[in-house]
Amino acid sequence: MVKEINAEEYSEIVNSSNPVVIDFHATWCGPCKVLSPILEELDDEIEGVEFVKLDVDQHPQIAGQNQVMGVPTVVILKDGEVKDRFVGVQPKEVIKEKITSLG
Repeated sequence: MVKEINAEEYSEIVNSSNPVVIDFHATWCGPCKVLSPILEELDDEIEGVEFVKLDVDQHPQIAGQNQVMGVPTVVILKDGEVKDRFVGVQPKEVIKEKITSLG
């Protein structure tokens, strides 16, 4: 299950040495509802990667820090650095490749 996080939890996970996949989403966003089950499947399939969600309407300051201009935006971090990002829904295999290529 992809966990919905708050600002405090964001601060804790952002510098994780393990890859972190953050789904910046909104409750009213149609494409976000399409992306969510894809990320749930990947969370079950890929070990050692933390998948989390952050609601941009509840945390606009964090969305701004991450230059989120549209939802869904997915940011992939490792060791506090942005390793990859994309906006919109991507095929599951494309997302999996982005994540697994981090080693």
